[in-house]
Amino acid sequence: MRRSTSWCRASSGDAVKRRLVTGLLLLAALSSGCSRDKETRAGEPRAASGTAASAKADAPGAILFFSADVRGYLGPCGCSENMRGGIERAAAQVREAGKGALPVLYVDGGDSLFGEHTLKPEQVPQEERKARALADAMKRMGLAVRAVGELDDTRGADFRRGLGLPELAPGGYQVLAAGARKVGVVSASDAAGMKQAAAKARAEGAAFVVGLFHGTLQEAQRAAATPEPGVDLVLATHTPGEFDGEEHKLVRDAVPVAALQSKGRELLRVDLAYGPKPGGRFTLQKTAEEGEKEAASIDRRLALLDKEINLPGIEPQLKALKQQKREELVARRQALLTAPVTATGDSDSFALRFVPLESTLPSDADTQTVVKAYDADVGKMNLEWARAHGQDCPAPEKGQAAFVGSAACEECHADAFPLWKGSKHHESWKTLEGVGKQFHLNCTGCHVTGWEKPGGVCRLDKTAGRESVGCESCHGPGSLHAEDPSQDNITAKPGQAVCVTCHNRENSPHFDFATYVPRILGPGHGQPRAVKSKP
Repeated sequence: MRRSTSWCRASSGDAVKRRLVTGLLLLAALSSGCSRDKETRAGEPRAASGTAASAKADAPGAILFFSADVRGYLGPCGCSENMRGGIERAAAQVREAGKGALPVLYVDGGDSLFGEHTLKPEQVPQEERKARALADAMKRMGLAVRAVGELDDTRGADFRRGLGLPELAPGGYQVLAAGARKVGVVSASDAAGMKQAAAKARAEGAAFVVGLFHGTLQEAQRAAATPEPGVDLVLATHTPGEFDGEEHKLVRDAVPVAALQSKGRELLRVDLAYGPKPGGRFTLQKTAEEGEKEAASIDRRLALLDKEINLPGIEPQLKALKQQKREELVARRQALLTAPVTATGDSDSFALRFVPLESTLPSDADTQTVVKAYDADVGKMNLEWARAHGQDCPAPEKGQAAFVGSAACEECHADAFPLWKGSKHHESWKTLEGVGKQFHLNCTGCHVTGWEKPGGVCRLDKTAGRESVGCESCHGPGSLHAEDPSQDNITAKPGQAVCVTCHNRENSPHFDFATYVPRILGPGHGQPRAVKSKP
């Protein structure tokens, strides 16, 4: 009996062990399946992110948001007023749309994590931290899937994959649940690849297919013009250079081709409307064009207002009135761009609208915490890096001028200093301190004197005495001139080429040399010295 009892106990123990091993193996398999490579598996439907998918499974439409070519921008630099962009504003658009009855999908086209192909050693901490912040924000926005561009791999594929974003491999596809229909998203860089991936998405039940085309608008147009490309919409996700995506574009061919304004300044919104008779191809709604024309008219008025609001010396009351009018126009355009779209007949249709992320639009509080955390971290990180690894700028070559600081200039040009001290140039470092960005590498160069120039400032921990835009920022290093004052050893009258090194399209889009320069001229500085009257 004992032997029998002992055998029964052993058998019972073995059974428990077998069940335990089986359970552990199943758990390991599930964990492996969930985490492998963090890349979205082709053909696997995903529910609309950020929505109660089960409650919207039979919805008569869906809303798709697309970003692309963000180039590592969490937001605009803020050097001018009313600058577009900001991941927190994009998140607010997605979240607000998700409050409605339709499922919402957010998709990124790639080239979004970094802005340069290679980084200097001192840039690495900041740019990696920024990429992590962007990834965090995208997750909070419910990113469904994203394509990958070369600007996403600036720090290598392993770093990119480590961010844990749902990725679409080149030439791959993904089928997403979108209410009563399914949406296919394909990634390609040529017509053949796009067509093949689209066919696979259609075979998995996708009724509407978007091609994320890693190429320029012109290249995407050629791909979309090939016979039966298999997609309903193509989004060109790549621009050759930093300033090649300054304006969005939409080509209304048989297959529409769109390109977004770069650097996260807008989203592409695609509204799908399902008719009672599924099965046919989606058609682009013509009725939406009237709203687009009105929105374009508002765009032109806003551009004019922006230029007037940013005029140097504008009277404060007039500026406030123009700003109020601008806000009214933005609200009016926003209503046009987010108005509901419904089916116009028995068949399925869609509408395309570019949604500019204006400065007066709301921000998503959850995503704002991500941006604020980045701002708080990156200055400390950059300063720590400079202290540990920073190197001074090389000394000027023999016979070349060195930087001496504005105080040395004041000894002979005291009459010019009241004008400078009352200017924004003099306050430029305090401007950065006011927003906690004095140690952000994207900002510092235009807010100190002699940044990364021989004899100048090459370390964030050694900006003392060179803060703000001083005399030598425009007139050049002044040691030779201080020793032997002459028109020949100083830039007496800096031209436009000097100004636009900082007042460029990125930081100062409304800059006009002829308009701005008079604001920094006065007695002893470009104008005759004031003559003192005799007693």
